[in-house]
Amino acid sequence: MSRRELAGNETFERVSPEVGEFDEGAFDEAMAADPDAALGLLATLTAAVDERLRARAREVARTVIIAAARSGAPRRGRPGRLVSAPLAPGGDLDVDAAVEARVAAGGGIPAVEDLRVIEWERPDLSLCLLVDRSGSMRGDALATAAMAAAAVALRATGEHAVVAFANDVEVLRPMAPAAPAPDGGAALVDAVLGLRGHGTTDVAAALLACAQQLGRSRAGRRVGIVLSDCRSTEPGDVVGAAASVDELVIIAPRDDDAAARELAAATGARVATWAGPSEIPAVLRDVVG
Repeated sequence: MSRRELAGNETFERVSPEVGEFDEGAFDEAMAADPDAALGLLATLTAAVDERLRARAREVARTVIIAAARSGAPRRGRPGRLVSAPLAPGGDLDVDAAVEARVAAGGGIPAVEDLRVIEWERPDLSLCLLVDRSGSMRGDALATAAMAAAAVALRATGEHAVVAFANDVEVLRPMAPAAPAPDGGAALVDAVLGLRGHGTTDVAAALLACAQQLGRSRAGRRVGIVLSDCRSTEPGDVVGAAASVDELVIIAPRDDDAAARELAAATGARVATWAGPSEIPAVLRDVVG
C-alpha cells in the first residue's frame, strides 16, 4: 500500500504526515473517535510500501491489538501448568517425590504406586481458529483476523492453534500443549498481519485441518472457530468435515452471513457476526463462554 493510494484519507494524513512518520498521539485520537476505522487503517499500514512506516505500524499493531483483545479475556479459567501426577507413560519422573517415596520405604525400592511423574495439567479449553484469507486481507478484514488470533491466544493460552486457508491450508500456530507464549501472542498477531488474500475458498479442507489440530489437544473442551463467510468455492463435503470438529463456532461478516448461517443450521454450529474488529473480543466471549 503506497502513500498515493492512501491520499485523501484524513486519518492517514494525520497519523503519517510525512514519509516514515507515525504519530501515536494522532493514532490515539483516531482510536478514541472510531476504533474500527483506526484499527483497519493500522492493519493496512502494516503492509505499507514505506519501510519505516510499515515497521512502526507492525510494532504499534501488536501492542494495540493484544490490549484490545484483553477486553474479552475470561476472568476465570486456568491455563495448563506443570503438576505432579501418578506414574503413567509420557511424563518425566518426579525426582522429589521419588526421594520421598524411598525415604518412606526405609531406603529401599519404593512401590510403583508411590512413584509420580511431572506432566502438564489438563487444561479447561483449547481453541483452533480458522482464518479465511481467500478475500481481500487488508483493512477491517485483516485487523479482525489479528484481533481474533489475539483473543484466542488470551483465552486458551498454551492450548490454541491458528490456521489460515484459501484454496490451501497454512498452519500459523500448531496445537502444541505448552506453557503460554512469553510474548503474550505478539508473534502470532504479527504472523496474521502478514497474511495476504489469494485463491479460492476450501472450507472443507480447513475444517479437516481444524479437527486434526484439536485432536492433538488434551483439553476437556475443544472448539473450532471459523472466521469466514463460509462460502466454499472448492469441491468437498463441508458438512461432513464440520462433523469432525467437536464443537464448532462460525463468526461471519454481518453484511455477508447467509452461507455461514446455512452451514450452522446444517451442522448445529453456533454462529455470530461482526461489523468491525473491535467487536471480536465480545463476540468470542458470547459464543465460546
